[in-house]
Amino acid sequence: GMEPEQVVDGLMKLKPVKGRLELVGKTEAGAGVFVDYAHTPDGLDVLLRAVRPHTAGRLKVIFGCGGDRDAKKRPLMGEIAARQADDVIVTDDNPRSEDPDQIRHAILEAAPDAREIGDRGEAIRTVIAELQKGDTLVIAGKGHETGQVIGADVIPFSDQETALDALKGVAG
Repeated sequence: GMEPEQVVDGLMKLKPVKGRLELVGKTEAGAGVFVDYAHTPDGLDVLLRAVRPHTAGRLKVIFGCGGDRDAKKRPLMGEIAARQADDVIVTDDNPRSEDPDQIRHAILEAAPDAREIGDRGEAIRTVIAELQKGDTLVIAGKGHETGQVIGADVIPFSDQETALDALKGVAG
């Protein structure tokens, strides 16, 4: 057998799965910023329930729903986010050929207190700048993806890189 310390040492060296409850970093005040691929109602529910017990302050979630995909899940995800998180920020997530305003509106109907910031980069930068000690931010929906699909184009975009850049600019 192995000593428990050896097992713990080994576990500490494991690399997390990219884009699955991935800790991107923390503000100087200690607020954690995570990226996760959760893009279904069940995935978002499980994610927010998992993070809640580890959040002393406010649990904030940034997410959107993909275009040209199951439109029925949009209000479900809005309702789950509104129930599980303290602050909900609805943004764009691969609108594809659909009107991103309409996608966001379908989510917001079920999350009336949510904020709408269509530009995903702006949403991430804005919320990271607002984080306080004890808060947790979860950026959901893209995970490991490195592009934003708008129309037929894929524009390079990474939740991780955007969050890291924003964290560098935050002194609080």
